[in-house]
Amino acid sequence: MNRVAVITDIHGNLPALEASLAAIDAIGVDALYCGGDLVGYGPHPNEVCRLIEEREIPTIYGNYDHAIARELDDCGCAYVTPHDRELGQQSVVWTLAHTDQRSRDFMFALPFDLRFELGERKVHLVHGSPRKVNEYLFEDKPASLYERLAKAEEADVLIFGHTHKPWIHKYGGVLFVNCGSVGKPKDGDPRCAFAILELDETGQVRASIERVPYDAEAVAREVEAAGLPGEYAKKLVAAA
Repeated sequence: MNRVAVITDIHGNLPALEASLAAIDAIGVDALYCGGDLVGYGPHPNEVCRLIEEREIPTIYGNYDHAIARELDDCGCAYVTPHDRELGQQSVVWTLAHTDQRSRDFMFALPFDLRFELGERKVHLVHGSPRKVNEYLFEDKPASLYERLAKAEEADVLIFGHTHKPWIHKYGGVLFVNCGSVGKPKDGDPRCAFAILELDETGQVRASIERVPYDAEAVAREVEAAGLPGEYAKKLVAAA
C-alpha cells in the first residue's frame, strides 16, 4: 500500500460520514481504516454502524463504542464543568436508548487497536492512546510525554483521534497523527476532518489532514429534533 485514509470520531453523524467517504473515494486510496467512536452525540448511531459494516472498513472501538456496546452509563469522557457532564450524560442516555442490538454487537466485537504497513513503514492505529482508549493526546501536551510514547512504540507512525482536534508532529522518530473528527470537530472548523497517509519518494510516510464540507446545519436540526441537547446542535455548526 502507498496511500491510506483514516477516519475517526464520527459520533452518529451519517451525512458527515457519507461526505468523508465520497471525498476519500474521489482521492483514491489503497485502504481505509476507522479509529472508532462511531456513536454518541449524533442522531444516526445505527446508520453509521451499518455503513461502516457494509463497507467492511477495518475499525477499532472508541471509548463511546466500548460503553454503549456494554450498556454502560459512563462513556469515559472528560468534562470541564458540571454542566458539560450533565450534557454528556444526556447524550449517553439517548444513545443507549436509540442504539439497536445489531449495532451493539458490531461495536462489541471491535478490537482496541490495529496495525498495518504502508510500504515498509509500520502504522499503529489507536483511539485515544496506546495506553488507554480515553486518554487525550492534545498537541500542547509536554514533548516529554510524546518522547516517552515514542520510545515505547514499535511502529513508525502512531495515528489516533479522540480529542477532535487534528495535529501532526514527529517525536523520537515516530510520526504522531491526530485525525481530528469526521462528525464532531472541535477546532473551530465545522467541516469533516480525516487523515491521509502516503509514502513520499524516499519511502517515508507523509501525513495530511483533509477537510470536507457537508450540511452541518441540517444535521444540527436533526440533533434538536431527536431530543439531544441543543448545545450539541450549535457546536456542530460552530465546531467549538
